[in-house]
Amino acid sequence: MNHHHKKVLEALFAHPISANIDFKDVESALVELGAVIEDKGANKVSVSLAGRNILLHRPHQHALPRDEVSQIRGFLVDCGIDPAVAA
Repeated sequence: MNHHHKKVLEALFAHPISANIDFKDVESALVELGAVIEDKGANKVSVSLAGRNILLHRPHQHALPRDEVSQIRGFLVDCGIDPAVAA
């Protein structure tokens, strides 16, 4: 995992929740972790990782809203991903 992906993971798990994380960067980091991403149309993407799935909305702006960051964080925790371990 490269330095940029590590920074994205750290931002996803940062407190307070960041509202300045680019969705493309999150997609790239998820793929690096082994996730399969499928475009579902209507600005939605399905992410599959470690036997779990989540449906995310691809934002019109580049940055993810805080509630999406919180959802992704919970998904990663459910998948057993910890930024300290992934680093």
